Amino acid sequence: MERGEIEESLRHISGRTSVYYRNLVTGATIGIREKLPMMAASVIKIPILVEAFHQIRTGEHTKNEIYVLQEGDKRPSCGCLNRMHAGLSVTYEDLCNLMIILSDNSATNILIRLLGGMDRINEDLREMGYETLQVNRLLFDREASERGIQNYVSAAEIGDMLERMYRGKLIDLESSGDMLDILKEQRLNGKFPFRFRGRIPIAHKTGEDDGITHDVGIFYAEEPFVLCCLGNETDCPAFDRFMQDLAWRFYEERTKQ
Repeated sequence: MERGEIEESLRHISGRTSVYYRNLVTGATIGIREKLPMMAASVIKIPILVEAFHQIRTGEHTKNEIYVLQEGDKRPSCGCLNRMHAGLSVTYEDLCNLMIILSDNSATNILIRLLGGMDRINEDLREMGYETLQVNRLLFDREASERGIQNYVSAAEIGDMLERMYRGKLIDLESSGDMLDILKEQRLNGKFPFRFRGRIPIAHKTGEDDGITHDVGIFYAEEPFVLCCLGNETDCPAFDRFMQDLAWRFYEERTKQ
């Protein structure tokens, strides 16, 4: 699929949109506003996952350490911890799984605190070379959001993070593999995977909020590829259809070769 064809499709969709594609075999790359900082919604959970595994590697946390759920930890919307009883014991690894697989906001906020807060996460992201990935507020913090405080990602940097995972070079080989295994278990599958029906593994993470819809991931096709699509202040149903169609087109092209 050519860049011009993608741009023509995006021309009919309102708002700010960005796309990043990279063939993980040939290195062929297409970027459309791929470096533009975008409000992250739940895609920010990937950098938080990376920091969680980084701190396992440094010995600051272990997968089996226990956290006891408090009533004040519970946040609405995605996930299941907000429906669980205070006093429930969950492991650090449970929190990572819940944050990605069910996009659990309560688990995410607990992890942000356990990891030493937003400044610590952002410092480590800078050390990894990422400039636009930025954790500035907790999830489902409406007050901060109304004051204009947002978390940010870019398609290119999330795409690079996913490629480094794929190549076993993000933290280390074992951590990269573990994170990909979590992303492959994603249960919010109405965007990229919509037309695939389980045909191939897709390690991905969605994001959505008012006027925001995203999906970013790795497609394990015959020629594996990374695809990241971000939409802000957009027509979400239209951009969702665009993402579904674009993912399938890239897959079909890679399968024919």
